[in-house]
Amino acid sequence: MTLAPHTNSSTENLKTLATAIRFLSIDATQKANSGHPGMPMGMADIAAVLFTEFLNFDPQQPNWPGRDRFVLSNGHGSMLHYSLLHLFGYNVHLEDIKNFRKFGSNTPGHPEFGHTQGVETTTGPLGQGFATAIGMAIGQEALAAHSTGLFNNKTYISVGDGCLMEGISHEAAELAGALKLKNVITLFDSNAISIDGDVSITSNTDVTTRFKAYGWVVTHADGHNYQSIRKALTWAQTQTKPSLIIFKTTIGYGGPMAGTAKAHGSPLTPGERTHVQQNLNWPYSSFEIPQSVYAFCKTAIKRGQTKHQQWQATFEKLPQQIKSNFKERLTHNTDKAQTALQELKKEVFCNKDYQKPQATRTASGVCVNTIAQHDLGFMSGSADLTSSNNTKPKNYAPINAENFSGNYIHYGVREHGMAAIMNGLSLYGGLRPISGTFLAFVDYLKPSMRLSALMAQPVTYVFTHDSIGVGEDGPTHQPVEQLAMLRATPNLHTWRPADLIETIECWQTILQNKSTPNALVLSRQNLPLVRQYTKENLCARGGYILCEEEGPLEGIFIATGSELHLAQKAQQALTKEGIHTRVVSIPSVEVFLQQPKTYQEKVLPKTCTKRVVIEAATSFGWHKIAPRGEFITLEGFGASAPAEKLFKEFGFYTENVIEVMKAQIMQKAP
Repeated sequence: MTLAPHTNSSTENLKTLATAIRFLSIDATQKANSGHPGMPMGMADIAAVLFTEFLNFDPQQPNWPGRDRFVLSNGHGSMLHYSLLHLFGYNVHLEDIKNFRKFGSNTPGHPEFGHTQGVETTTGPLGQGFATAIGMAIGQEALAAHSTGLFNNKTYISVGDGCLMEGISHEAAELAGALKLKNVITLFDSNAISIDGDVSITSNTDVTTRFKAYGWVVTHADGHNYQSIRKALTWAQTQTKPSLIIFKTTIGYGGPMAGTAKAHGSPLTPGERTHVQQNLNWPYSSFEIPQSVYAFCKTAIKRGQTKHQQWQATFEKLPQQIKSNFKERLTHNTDKAQTALQELKKEVFCNKDYQKPQATRTASGVCVNTIAQHDLGFMSGSADLTSSNNTKPKNYAPINAENFSGNYIHYGVREHGMAAIMNGLSLYGGLRPISGTFLAFVDYLKPSMRLSALMAQPVTYVFTHDSIGVGEDGPTHQPVEQLAMLRATPNLHTWRPADLIETIECWQTILQNKSTPNALVLSRQNLPLVRQYTKENLCARGGYILCEEEGPLEGIFIATGSELHLAQKAQQALTKEGIHTRVVSIPSVEVFLQQPKTYQEKVLPKTCTKRVVIEAATSFGWHKIAPRGEFITLEGFGASAPAEKLFKEFGFYTENVIEVMKAQIMQKAP
C-alpha cells in the first residue's frame, strides 16, 4: 500500500506525531496480543500538543526537581506514555516497545515508578494517579514556599471516566479545590465509554458542575482539534485554581471499532490495522517511525533542556543556606533527628513524667515533636483525627490555600485520598510524609498504601486505637484482622511498640529506612513502661529478648504492644513458682523474620516449642513464629464496653496468661 507523505507544516507535524503514537500503541498491543489501544488512539492528539508545546522536561536528566510532572492516571493506556517516552528521548527504545508486556521488559502492562524512566508514579488502579498527582502538586507548593522562584512547575494529570468514577477522585479533588492548587491541570479523556459500554448506563453526572462545586475551574475542548487543544492548555497556564479540561475524544480513533467499548482493551487485527492506515494516511509498516517525527520531537526536548538550564541558574543564585536545606531535604538526611531521639531515650529514665503509664499514641506524639525540630522534610497530617493520632508537632502550622509554608496537612475525613497524596508528596521529592487515622480505618486506604509498598516510598502511616482497648466505641472501631493484613503486604514494615522506649526505637528505625513504607500501630489506653535503657536499638531487628529466663528454659511468651506487659507479669509470677520462661517482644514480625536464622534461633530456640503468643488481634500469621504454640488472640470481633472489661472477657489478663503457659508446659511433646 502506498500513501502520500505528510507535509511539514506545524499542524501536519502534530498530526504525524499523533499518528505515530497511535501506531506504536497499535503495533505493541498487537504483538503482545494484549493491552489497551483504544485510549492511546483517542488521546494521541492531546498528548502531541502537550509534549511539544507545553510540558517542560529533560530526558537526559529526567529527575531534575523543577520539571513538570505528567501522570497517566488512566494507566491501562500505558502505550500512550511509552510511545511518548520513546519518541521524546527517554530510555525507552523501540525494542522496549516491541517487548510490551513481556516478562522483565521495560514496558510493563501498566506504568511502574522506578521501573521505566520518565514514569512519575505507578498507575493502573483507576483514580490512584489522579490523587497521587494532587500530592505532587501540594509538594510543589510546599517547597515553593521555602524557595522563591524555584518550584513553579505544572502537574498534568491524564484521567478517564473510570478515574473520576472512583471515590478517591472525590476525596483528592475536594482537597485540591480547598487548597486552590493552581498548578494542577487535569486532562479528562471524555470518550463516554467504559468496559461495560456507554458511560450513561452507570453515570449521568454533570462533571463540569461537579468540579466547579469543588472549587475548580473547568473548560471544554475538542480532543482531536489542535487549535482547540492548544487554546485550552494555554488557558490553563494562568488559572488561580486547579483546572479541568474536558476533552471530547473518540476511543479507538481511526479504527473500525472507534467510539465503542470493543475499542477499549482488544488488540487490533491485521485487517483492522490496515483500516486505520487507510483512514489516517499512514504508509509505514509495523514499528516503523519516520525520522521526521524524531526530528520534530527534538525541538520540544531542546525547549525543556533550556528550561532546565534556567532552573539550574536560578538555583545557583539562591543563598547558600537555602541550597543546603534543599539538598538535606532531597537526601532525607535524618542524622539530627536520630541523635535527638537517642537523647530522648536517655531522658526517659531521668524524667518521672515519661515513666508514668501512657498510651503509645502519646509516646509517638513525643517522638513526632522531637523529629519535627530536626527534620526539614517532615510533613505530617491526619484524617480529621489530629488530637487523637498526635501527629501534629506543637509548633507546626497547617498549610492552607494562602500559605503553604507550614508543615501540617488537615486531610479531612479522606483516608484513601490522604494515603495517595502522601505518595505524591514523597514522589515529588524533598518531603517525608506521615499521617494518622484509626487502625480500623486502614481498610479505607489500603489500595494507596499498597502502592506505597510497590513504589518503595518511605511514607509512614500512624494507626492509633489499635485493639479492643478502644472500648465503648465498639467493634466497628476495634481492629481485629487489620494487623494480619498489614503484615501480609510485601515491602511494608509494621511496628507495634509496647511503651515509650519501644516507640522511640521504632521511630528511629523508620527514619533510617528510605525505601520502605511503615505502619506504626499504637494504643489508645495507657501502658506501663516495660523496657530498660539500652544504647542499642533492640527493636531495629524486629524482635528481641525482653526478659531472660532464670533457669532451664521451659516456655516462651511472645507478645507485642499493649499485651507485652501481661507476658512480663506472667513470667515474674511463674518464676516465683520455679517455672522458667522467657519473654520475647516482636514489635515487627516481618522485620524479625528477615533477620539471619542464627539471630532468630538465639531469640526463639527451636528446642523450646512451648510458646504462647499474646496479641489482641487475630492469630493469622503467628503460626510462622509459634507453629505448635498456643494463642491468646481474638478470633471474632470485639464488643462495646470499657476496655478493662473487654480485656478480661477475651482472656487478656495475667492469670489466664499464666494458666495457658502452664498448660503448654505440661503438654507432652508430639
